[in-house]
Amino acid sequence: MTQTGKIWIILNPTAGKGKADKQAPKIEKILRGSGRSFQIIKTESPGHALNIVRDLPINDNDITVAAGGDGTCNEVANGLIIRQAKVPPVFGIIPIGRGNDFSATPGIPDDVDTAMQILLKGNEKPLDAGFVKGGFFQEGRYFINGIGIGFDTKVGFEAAKMKIKSGISYALGAIITVARYEPSPVLRIRFDENEVTLQAVLVSIVNGRRMGGSFYMGPDAILDDGLLDICYVQHQSSRMKLLKILSHYTKGTQGQCEGVNFNRALRFHLTALEGGMAAHCDGETVCCDGKELEINCIPKALRLIGP
Repeated sequence: MTQTGKIWIILNPTAGKGKADKQAPKIEKILRGSGRSFQIIKTESPGHALNIVRDLPINDNDITVAAGGDGTCNEVANGLIIRQAKVPPVFGIIPIGRGNDFSATPGIPDDVDTAMQILLKGNEKPLDAGFVKGGFFQEGRYFINGIGIGFDTKVGFEAAKMKIKSGISYALGAIITVARYEPSPVLRIRFDENEVTLQAVLVSIVNGRRMGGSFYMGPDAILDDGLLDICYVQHQSSRMKLLKILSHYTKGTQGQCEGVNFNRALRFHLTALEGGMAAHCDGETVCCDGKELEINCIPKALRLIGP
């Protein structure tokens, strides 16, 4: 199905270290040339995109577009889902942020001209979302890409301190985190009818495939299968073994390594039996020393415009 309703562009001018704002004139020019009804709204602060979208007069055939990075996508998706519309809202992406991880899964490129062509064609597919409760989000938070727990989140904390490109900063953050080699928490993970207890170095529960600019946490994840993918790494006896596994993440081949496990499920429950969990949700900190997280898949929460 193609969409012909109004296009609402929620543009984060600070995305991509300010480069996103420079793309606004091009986006506006393309939209004017298309003859479509549209409005560009720029965000002013973190959290603003969610509030904007929640209060927009959106019709069923309108397209609400996140123009920015993964954080903007997360906020726009949350704003759409919490509206609790009878028909799943239509969600579009113009990837002009720093990492653009989520858009890589449906194949929306970070070239503005091509992304706009995809948007104006309006081909839609169902898009699942996730929902996490715990930590700083006791009432819950939706996500569309994924949750990282443990090593992944600590790397993200280090990468956020850097002023260089996302993929490079994440790789350097990984090296720093490996060098520190802090003790991993002992987690009990329940997913559907399964249960495992392990000293968990890294746990990823994902809807999309990529995080951190170039790391495929869920290489076989499917955006509309009604399930979330889990990949978890058990305690490694040396830094070298952990570095070897991490090198496989850049190719999505970590399943070849000892101690790496995959599965899929609708629901997950994680409890820290020893230590605490550091966790992020689409790059947003969920907890730094959390004890319990509940994560569910929300099938077909949105309609995604893609190739």
